[in-house]
Amino acid sequence: MADPKGFMTTPRQECPRRPVTERVRDWDEVYVPGGLLPIIEKQADRCMDCGIPFCHEACPLGNLIPEWNDLVSRDDWRAASDRLHATNNFPEFTGRLCPAPCEAGCVLAINQPAVTIKNVEVAIADRAWEDGFTPPRPPDRLSGRTVAVVGSGPAGLAAAQQLTRAGHTVAVYERADRIGGLLRYGIPAFKMEKRHLDRRLAQMRAEGTKFRTSTAIGTDIGAAELKARYDAVVLALGATAWRELDVPGRQLSGIHQAMEYLPLADRVCEGDLEVSPLSAAGRHVVIVGGGDTGADCLGTAVREGAASVTQLDIYAQPDAERDEDAEPWPTYPKIYRLSAAHEEAGALGTAPAADADARLFAASTLRFEGDADGRVRSLRLVEVDGQRRPVPGSGRILPADLVLLALGFLGPDRHDGLIDQLGLELQPRGTIARGADFGTNVPGVYAAGDAARGQSLVVWAIAEGRAVASAVDRALTGAARSHLPAPIGPYDRPLTA
Repeated sequence: MADPKGFMTTPRQECPRRPVTERVRDWDEVYVPGGLLPIIEKQADRCMDCGIPFCHEACPLGNLIPEWNDLVSRDDWRAASDRLHATNNFPEFTGRLCPAPCEAGCVLAINQPAVTIKNVEVAIADRAWEDGFTPPRPPDRLSGRTVAVVGSGPAGLAAAQQLTRAGHTVAVYERADRIGGLLRYGIPAFKMEKRHLDRRLAQMRAEGTKFRTSTAIGTDIGAAELKARYDAVVLALGATAWRELDVPGRQLSGIHQAMEYLPLADRVCEGDLEVSPLSAAGRHVVIVGGGDTGADCLGTAVREGAASVTQLDIYAQPDAERDEDAEPWPTYPKIYRLSAAHEEAGALGTAPAADADARLFAASTLRFEGDADGRVRSLRLVEVDGQRRPVPGSGRILPADLVLLALGFLGPDRHDGLIDQLGLELQPRGTIARGADFGTNVPGVYAAGDAARGQSLVVWAIAEGRAVASAVDRALTGAARSHLPAPIGPYDRPLTA
């Protein structure tokens, strides 16, 4: 550790955000450009270089966090980049999108604010690109083996890059018109500008990975045909089968799933559309669901110029501090967090009927009400207790002419027919069943990411991609052990109380 007293002398300081009134007028990332550089070395000094670094355990990638913290504090950015990329293919994604369970597991967080691990990570990643520390790494020779990766989200991309670098010929199939999965069409640009994705894809192309867009496996190419073409198939389909809300009035027009709404806003940013056909401009928006996807809808609606935006969360408002009895360190606690979108909504007063950050907690939707034309006009809700039972006399009505459902996802979408054509076995919750080697019941077919694990975090997706690549490489080469790392197994789960 560069400064043995850094954690005692330096307070936690995070990357500053741009002023709300400035950032809601564009789709650029919310943080001040270059805002990390003046503070990041001192922040890295706060790392205690623990004898047992629980941040390792909290991160499924096994990131070598104390090592690259020390290197940043010593201004050795090249070595820091090497240590960061040793465990993470896409730190510029995780440094922007991950909720940082590593910080919840930071030993300093036992009684002080945690080290700003996520900020250090993204600073290293951005500096690596700026200084040319991330050149393409094509294989020295080809193995003669071929792999198809279906799906181009973080799990699929991580698997593809690892297998390409191991010498296998890899083609990534994506049914959308651009590569990236939810990174492309789902994550708003104000959280991660797409140039970061495009830059990494250019690196992968230079390494030899092939990309096939606008190709749905199961319809455009039959599953059996794909399997016959390749020595192995990795299914990284994501969990895109969304949860529904079965209440009266759901059939009214103007009620849409979040993943119908968010991709259109991304397409506006890509230049495909001038205006989203589901734009919130001038409309009273209600978002049902209190998670990250709901917050993404909130920030998007604010930028589109909604007349009002309210987000409903069925859970009670959490405390500002960790409940040590229910969620002891180093588990990831459910505490009150203020995202950039909630900060914006609060500063602009977008939800006069809600609390300061546009959220109504402990709120359950009873029904939607519409007009004579069959269009939604209001949402009737009720307050609920800890067992989700209605509180008598707490009913209220919110104006709503655009309702967005952000209730999470169940498993992979089956509309393309791929799962049924292959005859894949599924878990009771709808995810793809697999064994200890990430293999499905169909020989030569593997499953990774949210399609098999269920809806999870970007770090788990990348860890899954790296681990399935190791399993596939082992099978293709016939070796007892692959030189590719396998950070997790298919049955590993986050640490919980």
